[in-house]
Amino acid sequence: MYYFQISKIWYKILVSLIPIFRKRIHKKVFFSILLFTTFFYASSQDFSGISANYQNSSLLDIINSIEDKTDYKFFYIDNWLKKDSLTISFNNKNLGEVLDIVLSTTPLNYYILEEEKRIILLENNIVYDELPKNFFGSAGEVVTSKVNTMPSRNFSPIFFDDNIKQNSELFKIIKIGKANVTESANSYVLSGKVINSNTGEVIPDLAIRISNSNKVAITNAKGEYSLLLPAGYNALFASAMGIEDAKREIVMYSDGELNWALKEGLERLEEVVVEADAASNVEDAMTGSEQIDSEKSKNIPLVLGERDILQVAKAMPGISSAGEGATGLNVRGGKTDQNLVLLDDAVIYNPTHFFGIFQALNPFTTKGVDIYKGSMPVEFGGRLSSVFDIKTKNGNVEKLAGEGSIGPVTGNLALEVPLEKDKSSLIVGARGAYADWILKSLDEESLRDSEASFFDGIIKYYNKIDPENEIMASGYFSRDNFSITSDSLYNYSNRLFSIRWNRRVSVRTNGSLFVGNSDYRFGIDFDGESNNDFELDYSINETALKFKMQTIVNDNNTINYGLSTKYYSVNPGRIEPSGDNSDVATRIIPKEQALEGAIFIGDEIKISDRFLVDLGLRYAFFAALGEASQRRYNENQPRNESTVRDTVAYSSGEIIKTYGGPELRLSARYLITPDLSIKVSVNNSYQFLHTLSNNTTVSPIDTWKLSDLNIEGQRGYQASLGIYKNLKENEYELSLEGYYRLMENVLDFKTGANLFLNENVETEVLQGDGKAYGIELLLKKNRGKLNGWLGYTYSRSLYRFDSDFNEERINGGEFFPSNFDKPHDVSLIANYKLTRRYSFSANFVYQTGRPVTFPIGTFRFNNADFVAFSNRNQFRIPDYYRLDLGVNIDGNHKKNKFAHSFWTVSVYNVFGRNNPYSVFFITDNGEVKALQSSIFAIPIPSITYNFRF
Repeated sequence: MYYFQISKIWYKILVSLIPIFRKRIHKKVFFSILLFTTFFYASSQDFSGISANYQNSSLLDIINSIEDKTDYKFFYIDNWLKKDSLTISFNNKNLGEVLDIVLSTTPLNYYILEEEKRIILLENNIVYDELPKNFFGSAGEVVTSKVNTMPSRNFSPIFFDDNIKQNSELFKIIKIGKANVTESANSYVLSGKVINSNTGEVIPDLAIRISNSNKVAITNAKGEYSLLLPAGYNALFASAMGIEDAKREIVMYSDGELNWALKEGLERLEEVVVEADAASNVEDAMTGSEQIDSEKSKNIPLVLGERDILQVAKAMPGISSAGEGATGLNVRGGKTDQNLVLLDDAVIYNPTHFFGIFQALNPFTTKGVDIYKGSMPVEFGGRLSSVFDIKTKNGNVEKLAGEGSIGPVTGNLALEVPLEKDKSSLIVGARGAYADWILKSLDEESLRDSEASFFDGIIKYYNKIDPENEIMASGYFSRDNFSITSDSLYNYSNRLFSIRWNRRVSVRTNGSLFVGNSDYRFGIDFDGESNNDFELDYSINETALKFKMQTIVNDNNTINYGLSTKYYSVNPGRIEPSGDNSDVATRIIPKEQALEGAIFIGDEIKISDRFLVDLGLRYAFFAALGEASQRRYNENQPRNESTVRDTVAYSSGEIIKTYGGPELRLSARYLITPDLSIKVSVNNSYQFLHTLSNNTTVSPIDTWKLSDLNIEGQRGYQASLGIYKNLKENEYELSLEGYYRLMENVLDFKTGANLFLNENVETEVLQGDGKAYGIELLLKKNRGKLNGWLGYTYSRSLYRFDSDFNEERINGGEFFPSNFDKPHDVSLIANYKLTRRYSFSANFVYQTGRPVTFPIGTFRFNNADFVAFSNRNQFRIPDYYRLDLGVNIDGNHKKNKFAHSFWTVSVYNVFGRNNPYSVFFITDNGEVKALQSSIFAIPIPSITYNFRF
């Protein structure tokens, strides 16, 4: 050590004498002395390289060990060293290298005082021993001290706003990141997640604003956000409807993460029907998107008091159905099979019970749904019209919680069970209908022999492993049984499983990996008086994999990219005899299978504060696979039994036919003022899955068909243009959006087609073109005693099936209205909060009657009478309108009650309007008569008891 000190002193003396030596002695002698002394000094410093191997050692133990191995003393605050255990090793490293290794995973930096043999540890920040030029505004150079130099950058000292600092209430100043001499910058990225501190649920659409700045970040559907902040001190303010306003004061040293746990704002929560951050209505680049929160829709009066986000969705502009009792939704003139409906990222093929009257989703476990009917995020594909992205809540990670209801037809219960406090939870929900018990207690024999029941259950596991990793796994099952006649029992079911791993790779990059499986099937059990009893079934199964990444390149570019794939397996139908005496022959249609995949990349580009562009490109691919036999037909001839050229057999896994192509996702927003914007979007998409139905409205026994050698994939194109305005500090939202869509290879049936259990179904269907256009107006009131929305849609949906052959032409090859073409659609949702306990709700709907085909005459041929029909969908049934009213009565609001309850009293179809579901015709004594059927032709009162603990 004495040797080291002498060399160090001699080196300093020599360096200080450099100006004199350079003038007084010969250059060769000077440089020889300098080289020898430098080598001598460097050798003396390296004399004591440090080697060590630490296994699961605390940071404090490692620091103490380094003190024992050297003559240096560490200075620090004890709390800084209370970190997780470390496993590190190094061999013959100098002191600086050792400290770099030990502190690399901590927020600690260090500063070495050589003469005093002291090492000062610092949390987050660093000590600079040189100031840059002009730091004090003078032209002279700043005198330097010892060894390190400050990196070249525009250095600004950190000043604290005394007013803000003195008014800090609950939170100390939070240090983010770790300063680095070699990687300092003027700004850094802050990212993180926002959750509800009571439930552990993520909070989407929450605004995080910077003090004294117009910069704002909005949390996405996962509660995640990202902000580019100036280096140094920042004050952040968070706000959202139903959430208490919050403030955080931070100092940015580098890129870092800040997660928020916020409390509910109960007073404001009670006044909200549909919650979304109103600023996103104007600021987002997406067109035609909607968000519905399941909890906030509880006051909307619906049939038999059932909370139903899919029925609420039909009150939004551009979304409708063919009528009461019709399964599925029609979005912007598209067929029901053109909607991608996801439950926790897995496809659910039929999200309804009992012919669409009830949703097959537990309202107490469902968080909400994001609907995309204009711009479609680049990660989604496989459907032409829309995406319904339904999410299940995460269970409460702090305490046991539950919610339930008892209504006229159904009972419902959901439980939230924390498994590990603040980390993992389980949510379980079950719902069932007891209509069977009601029907069997009736006096009328026809009703007593009928059956109508359903059940659905869901379970979701959530685990936040650490700040960078979380896992969510969901399982779901639903089943319906119904019997309209005494000899037939119908059933259909959904089953799905999904698991998702979210990983924060770095402050700027996060990713997710999803694996899921979905299954849908239906069956018919027929038990008649003759020897024709049978069992019939159908099923479709898909397994999906998706890998997605998001990288925040800078404040102006956020890139989303990834890939996805699906495997389909379809059993098109099977019929078998039931019982030993049945004369029905067994028939099984060969299985179909296919692969679908996509690769995608998108960039949200902030061109300026006013101009935002979301640009994405996706390539979709589909391959129909063997084992299968496919017919080939003569070209330029209609497809029928007489035009079959040959049949080709494909082995297992062999590619039969491929389809695919690029898909564009382009949307842009221009801010005219901070609360007024114009948006435009253009996109195209492919769809390789079709439904086969010859019913006017969709039913649970419609089958799904994969594209193959003879049935091509569908293609769609859409352009949208809209203007969006917020009023009175986002209390009101106003939007006007128009769209135009083109569709190719849309499927429809030939007159008199036999679609089920048909191995060569291509001879019974046609593929043609479609177009749809419309304009949508939406006025929302987000808060206050009176809230809700008014929506109006004018739209047309037209299809054309043209061919050189009459048997493949509909309506003479001209465009005709689709079954769900309803030009005028008005919806009004209103909720009035009279007191904290009492509120009134109303739901009014008006729609143009849907198109139908009528018989227009009769004629006689070969001594037989025939009916002549009009062109396809030339006439319309009467217009549809309905008013529903409800009263919501909350229990008292005492804090220490075990459970809180409320009653919902509602009347569905207050006017008793006999809205036609369908119109059909019978011949009575040679006269053709028109009759109509209705689902709810009288007012339907209901009362539901709800409780929560």
